[in-house]
Amino acid sequence: MLDIKDITNKIIQGDCLKVMKQMPDNCVDLTVTSPPYDNLRDYEGFVFNFEGIAQQLYRVTKTGGVVVWVVGDATIDGSETGTSFRQALYFKELGFNLHDTMIYQVPGAGAKGSNKCYWQVFEYMFVFTKGKISTVNRIKDKKNIKRGTKCTSNKQARDGVGTRLHPKEGTVVGKFGYRDNVWVVPSGNGHGDYTGHPAPFPEKLAKDHIISWSNENDLILDPFTGSGTTAKMASLMNRNYIGIEISPEYCEIARKRVQEAKDSMGLFK
Repeated sequence: MLDIKDITNKIIQGDCLKVMKQMPDNCVDLTVTSPPYDNLRDYEGFVFNFEGIAQQLYRVTKTGGVVVWVVGDATIDGSETGTSFRQALYFKELGFNLHDTMIYQVPGAGAKGSNKCYWQVFEYMFVFTKGKISTVNRIKDKKNIKRGTKCTSNKQARDGVGTRLHPKEGTVVGKFGYRDNVWVVPSGNGHGDYTGHPAPFPEKLAKDHIISWSNENDLILDPFTGSGTTAKMASLMNRNYIGIEISPEYCEIARKRVQEAKDSMGLFK
């Protein structure tokens, strides 16, 4: 069994299933990851055991912890595979709660499909919890159309609380309300996040999930760490991380990116 201190704040080269089997029970606060799916991504010939990995994620996640699983489906012979749904249901069979089914919308260049259907511009972001969720920090950056006006309904007050007035006068709607569960984020390649990896995870996406479901000093895991985006953003937000990546080439890219982030912040751990 690995000592969690020996692998914290490191990018580990290896098979994530084998590495996680050596990790202690209930040690991870949050996992943010996007696995290769349906052969849509050429990942140097590597394959992964989804069910085994899901089982280990359940074991290593703390009670109250979260797994964010970003995944999409291929279309084969005119039919979407539905792999994402099968994976979500398997997570539930293991004991995870499906806390939220979110959408990651990729504008413009992310569109794909055929002229026989509406082009697809999104992936699923399944948010699973192990028991009752421990940490929720909803992001409040959605501009309120009626900002500055007095609330006319309880819903408006909940969504955009601003300045509270005398009870008889209600509440003035604030400038921003809580965002919804459809996040529009440009894809990594071509939008300032180019890393040399074929499918870089957008930094903003990783950052916003880390903000939403963890606190400072929590431990963040990415078993498919790729170019190290989750680990990089965890470092920048004063979280600990463990990255696991099977490709030696991508490990080096990830380590370099994380170290550059640490250097920029004056962190030398």
